[in-house]
Amino acid sequence: MELELLNEPITLLPQKAIWYKQRSTVLMADLHFGKITHFRKSGIAVPPRANEKNAELLIAVLQHTRAERLIFLGDLFHSHYNEEWEVLGQVRRHFVSCSFELVLGNHDILSALQYERNKMVVHLEKYQMGNFLFTHEPLATVPETVYNLSGHVHPAVQLRGPGKQSITLPCFYFGKRQGILPAFGSFTGTARIVPKKNDRIFVIADNKVIAYPHE
Repeated sequence: MELELLNEPITLLPQKAIWYKQRSTVLMADLHFGKITHFRKSGIAVPPRANEKNAELLIAVLQHTRAERLIFLGDLFHSHYNEEWEVLGQVRRHFVSCSFELVLGNHDILSALQYERNKMVVHLEKYQMGNFLFTHEPLATVPETVYNLSGHVHPAVQLRGPGKQSITLPCFYFGKRQGILPAFGSFTGTARIVPKKNDRIFVIADNKVIAYPHE
């Protein structure tokens, strides 16, 4: 799905990421790597297959775009160190020509040594690229000259059928001054949002990005 933000063309990918081709940059938020292992260690039954799915989707995006930069908009890793961090490190080492970068989020509590060991570029709180200001949490006030892109919220909308059936699906949300990416991770949960009249919403369903009509 193609669209423009502040006259900048971007592509919304069904893997719940943004491809900013002019800058050869992929944006994604809220991977929460490590969450599944963290839960399993706590005795919560979570299918280990979900770990593989996260890594496979990440690899698929990088293979498709051949991006020179990959910027995570926070909550890359869910908790303290576990073996899932090594999986992410293996992915980074496979794509040596791509710069892996992180705008720190509230769950990014690994030591600086771990980021350095995996050659991860870390941005504190925010990072600006052209007309875009990247943060983890949506800004309360957005400067007039930029468009704020963030994560953290895990946005989703509820779709209703002709009967009483309904389904909640992850979405990209774009308001006048800021946009929110869906959570990339496959075990992250969602938060329903109520779009305003002029907001643009794009739902991810059946491996497609679909414009969501609303008043």
